[in-house]
Amino acid sequence: MRKKIIAGNWKMNNDISGSINLITELKKGLNEKTNATVIVCPPFTSLETAQTLLKDSTIKYGAQNMYYEESGAFTGEISPLMLKSLGCDYVIIGHSERRTIFNESDELINKKIKSAIKNNLIPIFCIGETLEEREKGITFDICERQVRNGLEGISETELDNLIIAYEPVWAIGTGKTATSQQAEEVHLFIRNLIEKMYSKSLAEKIIIQYGGSVKPENAKELLSQPNIDGALVGGACLKADSFLKIIEAAN
Repeated sequence: MRKKIIAGNWKMNNDISGSINLITELKKGLNEKTNATVIVCPPFTSLETAQTLLKDSTIKYGAQNMYYEESGAFTGEISPLMLKSLGCDYVIIGHSERRTIFNESDELINKKIKSAIKNNLIPIFCIGETLEEREKGITFDICERQVRNGLEGISETELDNLIIAYEPVWAIGTGKTATSQQAEEVHLFIRNLIEKMYSKSLAEKIIIQYGGSVKPENAKELLSQPNIDGALVGGACLKADSFLKIIEAAN
């Protein structure tokens, strides 16, 4: 039985005081007996705050991005070693906003995933199609390309902890959500693809989250699908009460 993983991507939100308030509220409201693994991904500037506040908590934390080099003349970038020094366990890689706004290619994402794994960070590897691609009927083609290119040269043992997050781009921050049937169909496709690329045992245990306007109202139905193993939550994770309701839905 795969454990549900609920991750909150804060994006470019919350200064230090906002981060303290949100983490404090989450800790207060979280049922320690929750069946889900809970992760928060604050901006880089709040990672040290997260490290301090979550020291004795069951809540895990990670970063929203990283560069693949460990150090050097890369102004403005953050390395995997820096993330590890702050106690991060996870890092989001290939989010659609990185792909579209910052023009990140599959090849760059592949380098980041390899670097994260090498440095003992668990990648939350994001894939998904745009509205135009869905309307053209090429959702599976896009997802397959992104998975194959993103995982190129990575062995089955290296993928032991990797998480895939399927995020239809047209549903991110738009208020539109893929129906539970649409989401389940793509999750099943991805799982079958992992079986073809690697093995049935890896396909059965790999975590595939859904992301794209997940909120308390739709979380239970989405998370009850057999191949949806959690959620990568955007806007709804910025308020403790709504994020806690999504975590509760995972139970």
